[in-house]
Order: sequence, then C-alpha cells, then structure tokens
Amino acid sequence: QVQLVESGGGLVQPGGSLRLSCRASRDFMSIYATYWYRQAPGKQRELVATISSLGITHYSDSVKGRFTISRDNAENTVYLQMNSLKPEDTAVYLCNVDGLVRSSRRSTYWGQGTQVTVSY
Repeated sequence: QVQLVESGGGLVQPGGSLRLSCRASRDFMSIYATYWYRQAPGKQRELVATISSLGITHYSDSVKGRFTISRDNAENTVYLQMNSLKPEDTAVYLCNVDGLVRSSRRSTYWGQGTQVTVSY
C-alpha cells in the first residue's frame, strides 16, 4: 500500500512552534524530492518548502527564515519545523512526494493533510 502520512498539526498561539512529519511507506524505492504545500479556505494551494534527494532546500518568501524542512532517511520521513507561527499560517498542510514506487513508474503522491491553526 502506497501511503504518505502527515502528522503534527494542531492549535498553537501566534509565535509558537509546530513540527510536522511526513512518513512514506516502504513501497517507495527512491524519492527524488519532497514538497510541503498548504491550502487555506478561499486561497490557492501554496508551495512552502522543498527538499531534494541531495538535500537541497527551498522556501517560499512567506515562510523563509521561520520554517525548516529536513529529512531522516533511515525513517523515510520528512519534517517541517515551523517557528514564529502567524495566524496567516493557518491552513491544511499537505506532503507531496516525487518518487519511484516498487513495480511502478516515477510519479507524485499526496498525503491527506494535517490541519494547522494559529490563533489566540
């Protein structure tokens, strides 16, 4: 079963921190890149962070300096550390993986998302 499972979302006050996790199932033989997107009601889906197979990272201007994407290859997990959270960060955060699954071609896969709410 091909699975991407996000976790770590929740309710946090402005200025607080959360750490999101995206765990890929063992069906993935190779992962070329992992992306974190977010989508808020009434807004277009936004790419917020990227990490490639070589560890190269990229961030959107809106989160630069506050968010950090990292990975644990042994656990097949990518993390998104979110610091100095703002109410505008409130959204469903979704993990997307560009990878190769056993017995399949290279493709992209989505998790179901985890809700992040930043408010008092």
